[in-house]
Amino acid sequence: MQDLHALVVEDDPDISSALVETLEGAGFRVTTARDGRAAVEVAAADPPDLVTLDLTLPHMDGIEVCRRIRESSDCYIVIVSARSDEVDKLIGLEVGADDFVLKPFSPRELRARVAALFRRPRSAAAAEEAPVARSPHVPAPAQPTDEPATIAAGAGLVINSARREVQVNGAIVDLTRIEYDVLEYLATHLSRVCTREEMVLAIWSSALTHDHHLVDVHVANLRGKLRRHSDATWIHTIRGIGYRMDREGSPQERRAGGGPYLVARIDSEDWARGLDF
Repeated sequence: MQDLHALVVEDDPDISSALVETLEGAGFRVTTARDGRAAVEVAAADPPDLVTLDLTLPHMDGIEVCRRIRESSDCYIVIVSARSDEVDKLIGLEVGADDFVLKPFSPRELRARVAALFRRPRSAAAAEEAPVARSPHVPAPAQPTDEPATIAAGAGLVINSARREVQVNGAIVDLTRIEYDVLEYLATHLSRVCTREEMVLAIWSSALTHDHHLVDVHVANLRGKLRRHSDATWIHTIRGIGYRMDREGSPQERRAGGGPYLVARIDSEDWARGLDF
């Protein structure tokens, strides 16, 4: 069985001990770091599969630690912090964190959230290696045999489920795991409204993730990355409910007629302001 390594980055010794106990109980080999600079060094020397990260750290704050680890690692990053401001959550997710847990945390909740993350393939390579072995407590589900390996969403957007790869007009779009999961979920439910609640359950695999604004943040980041490659608008906001993904036509088809153009324009402004229209 492969050895799963968790790095606990926490300045408070009592909280650090509780995190270590929780993760060791889940089967992880755990190392610790008390400050941000040490955390980056430990992650480089002994790459972790999971990082729990406080935001308030000596020498380097948790946001910068997250950014630096994410530059070279595809590990899961869970922020565990007493800072409950929405802006802290948004920034943490934007720089690459996968989840945000408020202190004081429940060990059972933390284990459930971590288990939910490990249900999702880390990458195409990891999925091909041995997804069940990477998470002894929560085996990765097999793909349905009738599910297409490639989804064409129009306007050059192609999603390769087998490789977990997204291309727009032949150019690869660099997405985080969660951003890819959001896109794939919407793409497999084309032209259907997907509620935030169902997306949380499907993508995070846990009813414990009550903050449905997580979905909004990842959709906004996803839209921004897609727009670097095309002016097409595949994902539409359904105010107060969730999102719907439609198959886009060619640029000429999008210019013809006012309806689709108006929808695209509204969604573009929605993304730019980060609002839920």
